[in-house]
Amino acid sequence: MDLEELKRIIRLLKEEDLTEITVAEGDTRVTVRREVAVVGAASPQPGGGTAQPSAEDDGTFMVTAPLIGTFYARPAPDAAPYVEPGAEVAPGDTLCAIEAMKVLNEIKAESPGRLKRVLVEDGESVEYGTPLFQFEKE
Repeated sequence: MDLEELKRIIRLLKEEDLTEITVAEGDTRVTVRREVAVVGAASPQPGGGTAQPSAEDDGTFMVTAPLIGTFYARPAPDAAPYVEPGAEVAPGDTLCAIEAMKVLNEIKAESPGRLKRVLVEDGESVEYGTPLFQFEKE
């Protein structure tokens, strides 16, 4: 891999606002990472999202987007949503999918709760940290 190819990979990492990218070519494998400062007291969630307490401790918490992409509330255009207001979720339940770089990433619940509101529209672009759902604590 030449220097120009490496520069192109770094530009892609910045332009797409990624934190890590791995490129393999034959027996050569290159991983480029960058540190991202996160402001606030969000706790990363293994399923992808972050759970944040609401501004007021009103017994609710938010799930935010763990990456930049397109939010999908349902697995297919003609399918029912993964979750709807009033639904109770358990850790590991799929809440939505976010498509980034032609890869669908399922966002899973980390904490139990009852869905109070979906905060984005199906097919809407989201940024890292965009609030997706508001849940009532169980």
